[in-house]
Order: sequence, then structure tokens, then C-alpha cells
Amino acid sequence: MTSNDERRQILSDPDGRPVLTYVPGTRDGHPWADLAEVVGPDPVPAVLAGMSGWAVSGSVELGEELIRRGARTLRHAHGMRRDLVADPPPAEWAAPVLPDGLRAVPCTRPAADLFPAWRAAFATGHPDHDEGSDEDVLSALLAPLLAGDRLGPVLPCSALAVDAADRVVAGVVVTDRDGLPWIATVFRRPGAAGAGLGSALLRRMLADAAARGLRQIELVVSEGNPARFLYEKLGFGLTRTSLTVLVP
Repeated sequence: MTSNDERRQILSDPDGRPVLTYVPGTRDGHPWADLAEVVGPDPVPAVLAGMSGWAVSGSVELGEELIRRGARTLRHAHGMRRDLVADPPPAEWAAPVLPDGLRAVPCTRPAADLFPAWRAAFATGHPDHDEGSDEDVLSALLAPLLAGDRLGPVLPCSALAVDAADRVVAGVVVTDRDGLPWIATVFRRPGAAGAGLGSALLRRMLADAAARGLRQIELVVSEGNPARFLYEKLGFGLTRTSLTVLVP
């Protein structure tokens, strides 16, 4: 049993029948029913009645039915997993050559040092772009992530790439999400100088994670994000597709 199983809450219909289970949390300032699973008769009326203003993450079918009833899409995403035991990373992944003289360093720097490259990686037009101001996005998203307040503490297999001026240009941040190793963000400052850098950092991270005894690692990638093809190339397989919606 995982800590997620222990934290699951039950939503019941007016007759007291369980219709939905979920892991409670907070997303973008809204109460959040994460990893929602239908366990009884049609849960939509109970969700609409009892979860107004909530973000709900579950199956595409559940999300689409809630959208038909007035919910707003927040994210369409695909869960992926890489088995590090049955399919161990090749030994050469442990020491990839980074392009253009860049070097890998531990992910121990303050959020402000990562922010310029991270923000540029998710610019306008990217599926994961946030419309908030730089100050708000830094304080509400990246800083809490690195502090361990959003998806659990940062794991030591995380890594950053820095240039000759010691500026962060890319990174892979892995967290302990309720006991599950989780790729919280992968970013690279746009530009030809960083070509192949994301792949190199991911390979290095996977080899390091396996060497530290991690058995598997998971992530979620947004629909339309071309990084999905890179993850597939590196051995990640699709586990689920979900919709996150905001209940009216």
C-alpha cells in the first residue's frame, strides 16, 4: 500500500453510495481531487453538487462528462513510467558528454537561479505555459517545487546543466511524491546551443536513480508536448491518460 492509498477520500452520492475516490490536495489555489477513480454509479451529479470550485483529475471519460456539464479544462496529460530494474539504463548513460562545454551540477541552487531558463523553456505557446507574471510564477510554482512543498522533496538524482559563466541553462528535477520517484520538471533554455541537452540530462538522471536503488520513475506530460517522444525513446511507457478540469 502506498501513502496515496492511505490518503484516499471517498465521495458519496445523496443515497450514501460511494461513487468516487480521490487523493486530496491543492492545485493553483483550488482544492484538488487528484487521481480520481470512479467506484460506483454515475459520479458526475455528486461531483457537481459537492465539489464546486475543485480541480478534479481523472479519466478522460470523467473529465469530458464534467466538461459537458460546464467544467473547464485545466490540463490533458499522459502518465508515463520507466522501470529501472527490469530495464536498467545502459552503463554509458551515467556519464554523458554534455554539448558545448556545459557541465552537470547538483540541483541545490535557489529557484531564482533556475528561473530564467525554466521560464524560457515554457514560453507562450508551450502546452505548459503559465500566464501569470514572472514574480507570481516564481513564487507560486518553481520556488515551492524546489522547496519540496508541491510534489515532495527533491531527490539527489536531480541535476542542472550550467554554462561557462555558471548560469543554469537546463535541468531535470526529480521529487519523492508520496514515496514515488517523480520527474517534476524537465527544462532547457531554447536555442541551438542546448540541442541534445535534455536527453543527456535525462539519461544521466536515470542512470543515477538506478544506481541509488530506485526501482522506477514516473512523470506526466501534457498533450501536445513534443517531449513525450523523447520520453518514449528513453524507455518510458504510457500508463494512463487523464483530464484535469475545474468544476463549475
